[in-house]
Amino acid sequence: MAATPRPRRSALYVPGSNARALDKGRTIAADVLILDLEDAVGVEEKEMARAAVAAAVNVHAYGKREVVVRVNGLGTPWIARDIAAVVAAEPDAILIPKISRAEDIRRARAALAAAQAPRGLALWAMIETPLAVLNIASITAAAHAGDAVPIDTLVMGTNDLAREMHIPPAAGRRALQPALTQCVLAARAHGLAILDGTFNSLSDWPRFRAECEDGRDLGMDGKTLIHPRQVPIANELFAPSDADVAWAEKILNAFARPENVDRAVISVEGEMVERLHAQVAERIIETATAILPDAD
Repeated sequence: MAATPRPRRSALYVPGSNARALDKGRTIAADVLILDLEDAVGVEEKEMARAAVAAAVNVHAYGKREVVVRVNGLGTPWIARDIAAVVAAEPDAILIPKISRAEDIRRARAALAAAQAPRGLALWAMIETPLAVLNIASITAAAHAGDAVPIDTLVMGTNDLAREMHIPPAAGRRALQPALTQCVLAARAHGLAILDGTFNSLSDWPRFRAECEDGRDLGMDGKTLIHPRQVPIANELFAPSDADVAWAEKILNAFARPENVDRAVISVEGEMVERLHAQVAERIIETATAILPDAD
């Protein structure tokens, strides 16, 4: 069974130009902090934000949280300096926006190689254009290529995707479902994690919960967030529930009994259970065990 990825229930975008937000990230119970040099930073602040993010990463003050830096796009004038500064600070991953084809992955890897990216650094890819969704099979097929920096995670950019698809703002998620499902399939086919897009309202909490539940039920690992207030709900809904854990323990305990060790199918409380259910149960237990304690 493949190693369980780090919990990524909540991935909070932190503006790289906001010193207070960068400092507050040390106390927020998000599994992932995405320190942002792209959309959250104005043109006149790009240089300052790059230095601030590199310094914040370099002091390793975010505890167990996974630290990812979203750099500017491959076609921008800032990308080379972004990567050079960020790689030197050694975050867990670099998130490249506007990935639309496998060639973009090659270009990103070339830039990381030129900056002498350390072993262990991961590449995250934002999927936020119709072309990216149409090319998702070839993008994810390039996830692991020899000694090149591996793609670890896909991040859905649902705002940009909806805009380019000409989906009306009031239309909700229905029109995005085929694209999201296609990306989940591609991620799972190549062993990648995948995170849902952001939810823009900070007042409609029932709809935010519903969107988290929708992403979870589609197979997403977690959700990208724009405000710390969204973190507890994402952490709750993308974690295995107590009922899930109890079910998993029953399945594993049943298969561990001497009379069931070699059996492919057994009955647990009147329900037929196969070995594949034991694999699901193992993953539930491993995920629940690995979750970052909210107090950390």
